[in-house]
Amino acid sequence: MKGDVEKISGVESRKLRVVLSSVTQPYGEPKILAEYVSSQLRNRVPFRRTMKKAIELVGRTSDRGIKIQIAGRLNGSEMARVEWVREGRVPLQTIKARVGYFYHPAQTIHGVLGIKTWTFRGTG
Repeated sequence: MKGDVEKISGVESRKLRVVLSSVTQPYGEPKILAEYVSSQLRNRVPFRRTMKKAIELVGRTSDRGIKIQIAGRLNGSEMARVEWVREGRVPLQTIKARVGYFYHPAQTIHGVLGIKTWTFRGTG
């Protein structure tokens, strides 16, 4: 694997160091959480139930706050709208706050839904 990465990146002359680390709390990561919500919406699960279930999964982690936002034609309605849910605090104006963010589009039969997730891990 290391040799393949060296060939792709073109840094064969320098030494490349690959460090793998496991994720202890996968639903605490905004990328994994957004992909989970996206897969549920593609399977036509109602968006409110999906958001509540995602908040429940994150509740078991050590994060201090979570915010999930879904925008688009929710449940196939004619008018697009934005719905969001938050638990805990997610201070987006504080620079010292460690906030993780990820955007993931979900292709449904009614159109594209935009999913945004924020996780707040604390300050410092």
